[in-house]
Amino acid sequence: MDLDVFIDRHRASWQRLEQLVKRSGRLSGAEADELIELYQRVTTHLSVVRSQTPDPATVERLSSLVAQARSALTGTHTPAWKIFTKFFTHRLPAAIYLGWRWWVPAGVVFYLLAGIMAAWIASNPEVQATIAAPDELRELTKVGGGFESYYSSDPAGSFAAKVWTNNAWVAATCLLLGVLFAIPPIYLLLTNAVNLAVGLGLMFGAGRGPEFLGLLAPHGLLELTAVFVAAGIGMRLGWQVIDPGRRTRTAALAAEGRAVVAVALGLVVVLLVSGVLEGFVTPSSLPTWARVGIGVVAEILFLLYVFVIGRRAARQGETGDVDASEREDVAPTAV
Repeated sequence: MDLDVFIDRHRASWQRLEQLVKRSGRLSGAEADELIELYQRVTTHLSVVRSQTPDPATVERLSSLVAQARSALTGTHTPAWKIFTKFFTHRLPAAIYLGWRWWVPAGVVFYLLAGIMAAWIASNPEVQATIAAPDELRELTKVGGGFESYYSSDPAGSFAAKVWTNNAWVAATCLLLGVLFAIPPIYLLLTNAVNLAVGLGLMFGAGRGPEFLGLLAPHGLLELTAVFVAAGIGMRLGWQVIDPGRRTRTAALAAEGRAVVAVALGLVVVLLVSGVLEGFVTPSSLPTWARVGIGVVAEILFLLYVFVIGRRAARQGETGDVDASEREDVAPTAV
């Protein structure tokens, strides 16, 4: 394609679009229709230039013109506080709710596996002996031992920050690497189930299971639920690679990927709450019933957020994806 010929051929359309953009607030009905038509046409021109003759100056000019025209068509930008509010009242809870058929079963299977393995470890001293030496096991499970002292091993603030960072990394890994046929989320769930089972099995085997549960519940209920959500949504993303349904695989992955990003951002906040609970509530001097009660309340509030607010948003048509006006333009490449 001869770029100079192409520019001469379409310069009038570009100049007319510039004129309409400058008068976007004072257009007649016919001019508004013309603005839409020229916006679509120039978007196509930009696509052609990018793919066939990517001249930097022309690409920059057309990109700026297309962006200005899009802004004129979509109106003024929504205030940041409205975007923030809509994200937490509609987009995020809907994205989590719509994935419940993945993350709820994942949580059920996780607890079943962890419970079965914990019971096996607790009832078999020979299995415990393969985990650690008898002296080490006594050191871990005694009053004030390794399992208990872990939660007060650092100052509360730094411990909460460390836990938050680690859990956020695990959640992000489940979400973003789920595209690899859902294998990473499944592996991380199994790994965490084994780790939980070891702690439970050793503590119950030492006759101190209730004390261990009293340490886990204040933060663990919300923390594990967040991990289940991350794993379930990640597995759903991976399933789009295998079976995208009626959509093309690219379109399915794009839509699900944007919802995954929303969930990842939301879980950062959820895991921050669980990290604060683990850093300040779990090792506190509060009675066990009070610490566990705080954890139960946090879990109930999260589930209400998902299954009440999220379901309502989903019924209103929210999918967790960004608004249509915020997505990339898809234009044909023929002139």
